[in-house]
Amino acid sequence: MAAVAPATLPTGRDIRLDLFRGLALWFIFLDHIPTNIVSWLTVRNYGFSDATEIFVFISGYTAVIAYGRMLVRDGWPLAAARIARRVWQLYVAHILLFVAFTAQIAWVSTAKPSLIAEMELLGLGHDPFRAVLEAALLKFRPVNLDVLPLYIVLLASFPFVLPAILRWPVAVVCVSGVLYAATCHFVWNLPAYPGDKVWFFNPLAWQVLFYIGAACAAASPRLAWFDRWRRPLTVLAALYLLSSAVIALSWQYNPLGRLIPDWVGRQIYPIDKTNIDLLRVLHFLAVAWLVRLTVPPDARFLRWPVLRPLRRCGEHSLQVFCLGTFLALSGQVVVSHYEDSIVSQIGVSIAGLVIMSAAAYGAAWYKRSPVKDTKRGQAPEAIA
Repeated sequence: MAAVAPATLPTGRDIRLDLFRGLALWFIFLDHIPTNIVSWLTVRNYGFSDATEIFVFISGYTAVIAYGRMLVRDGWPLAAARIARRVWQLYVAHILLFVAFTAQIAWVSTAKPSLIAEMELLGLGHDPFRAVLEAALLKFRPVNLDVLPLYIVLLASFPFVLPAILRWPVAVVCVSGVLYAATCHFVWNLPAYPGDKVWFFNPLAWQVLFYIGAACAAASPRLAWFDRWRRPLTVLAALYLLSSAVIALSWQYNPLGRLIPDWVGRQIYPIDKTNIDLLRVLHFLAVAWLVRLTVPPDARFLRWPVLRPLRRCGEHSLQVFCLGTFLALSGQVVVSHYEDSIVSQIGVSIAGLVIMSAAAYGAAWYKRSPVKDTKRGQAPEAIA
């Protein structure tokens, strides 16, 4: 594939990205509430990948859209500075979320002391000064606060890769794949705190999906090259998704488990999330391929009013993600108080989604107000 000219970058706003990004945020919220029956509506239970893969892929795709043209028009220093500013915004958001989340856990733990251990915050009580330092270094965090640090690291390295991804997207993906393979083979990861812990989402591995997304944006007109094999690729993708759904459902239903030969289990397990197992990558790519074929950019249903809350959440992903993480713990506490009743699970799920959507609409209203930055060169920010 020839080097991609900057002029071939996607123009305008692809509302598919907003819709599926919002859907990923809803799924993450629902999946973070343990024993939540509503989480059966998410993709996690029907295959090897889940909403995290959607989130990271779209992050890479939109990062190229947001900063690629700025690089060409205004030069690398300004584009790098804008990316650095976004990284700082993400970092501040993570620290504020860490403080709020930790305070929430501390308050709830007065009635449920075991929650501190469940959320992996014991290090804060054993050595609080060291824990605060490690939290500032992104090495110490409670459960469910792993996505933002992953994206901070990926976006912080992005300025150095952006010029290459615009010109040689295939080469960048190849290099990314080599790093991914080496990371899985040599078990590389970043250190975490306390003890010998490592990052739950290993940036050295998850970068492969981020840069696949970035390459798809940089080379979007060239993706039609794959259409010459549309039929066999579609059949393979459908068969892979069907087989992975059977395997994933077999983890919940023993009768299905008896249909899976023992040799299959020996070959595929464990399906690692920390280093994004290859089966997870292939599963997401199969989903993405079918979505590309069935959901064109001008699909009329994308603008249905009923889907507007999803699009709004996708447009303001950082605020909605932080709020959803906070609400998920609140939902967990409420569901636990009512002894995991189905009514409480459904109730907190609906309430959380309504609050997240309301926050997104509020952010959209504020963005449309006269108090906004209208300076030349302003570009849409990459997602968080």
